[in-house]
Amino acid sequence: MPEATLRRQYSKEYKEEAVKLVLKGEKTCREIAEYLGIRDDQLHRWKKKYQQFGNSAFPGIGNLHDAQEAKIRQLETEPRIVKEERAILKKAMAVFSRNPQ
Repeated sequence: MPEATLRRQYSKEYKEEAVKLVLKGEKTCREIAEYLGIRDDQLHRWKKKYQQFGNSAFPGIGNLHDAQEAKIRQLETEPRIVKEERAILKKAMAVFSRNPQ
């Protein structure tokens, strides 16, 4: 069975510097990607994202671009929280409903 490959994570600064190298235009995207040891399609995605969002293009893990995305995440997590609370209440009800002996 093949081992799972780990995804490499790059810092916001690393991505921005890589994109700035591409935007300078001194070398091609493929040359820069090869030099940095990344795939050129990855560098193209970073460039597109940087051109679309500017300095907020790479928010990091768990950070979102806008309030609408934050609201969506909140609405997705609420059912999980409600289920956990309900499970706790069920356990508490079972403990308090026992007959003392």
